[in-house]
Amino acid sequence: MDLKNTTAPVNTVTYNKDLIEAPTGNVYEAITIIAKRASQINAEIKKELIEKLEEFATNNDSLDEVFENKEQIEVSKYYERLPKPHALAVEEWLAGEISFKENLK
Repeated sequence: MDLKNTTAPVNTVTYNKDLIEAPTGNVYEAITIIAKRASQINAEIKKELIEKLEEFATNNDSLDEVFENKEQIEVSKYYERLPKPHALAVEEWLAGEISFKENLK
């Protein structure tokens, strides 16, 4: 997943219900698949952010001194400006990049 080259919207967008449900034929099943993918994306982004912020961590237990780190602030701002995980998941769904298996009962 390339977060820099994504075209997912940052703001709220209305999607065509027919496009969302087309691969499964059921809008609820499609939303469930998209929600599961959004959870995966969120976990990936969180892991990546924590790894980057750990580079700036200090082992100082004193609360008297608080240091402002410009690089850490820039990293945090970058991740705040990213599209939300659900927007990224919907973009992947509409592009056909999410695979799923149907449960046959």
